[in-house]
Amino acid sequence: MRFLMMHRLDERAPEAWNPSPEFIEKMGAFIQESIDNGTLITAEGVHPSEKGALVRKARGAGTSTTDGPFTEAKEVIGGFALVNAKDRAEAVAYARRYADLFDEVEVEVRQVVEFDELPSAV
Repeated sequence: MRFLMMHRLDERAPEAWNPSPEFIEKMGAFIQESIDNGTLITAEGVHPSEKGALVRKARGAGTSTTDGPFTEAKEVIGGFALVNAKDRAEAVAYARRYADLFDEVEVEVRQVVEFDELPSAV
């Protein structure tokens, strides 16, 4: 099974977007271990929302775009990882190890819908 992990950071905390050399070293070792043992498929950090945009489409309405930063949000997505795990419990255990690398973070874990799980078209 595949799981998507999205970590959220406090957008107002400058240190969240400027990791220390020690953090980069710890994260690099964790990523390498995760690649070597076949858990990690891909992972990336993202820039703060000031460099992003939010596109919304409401039913019966047009599509709107809002440029960042998103002042109404305290915590924003700081990065993501796509991982292999035998089940949700294993994915959550991995997310806990990942979260332990940070001083403060929130990690959401979501199972990916696989093609063979979709209802067949009749």
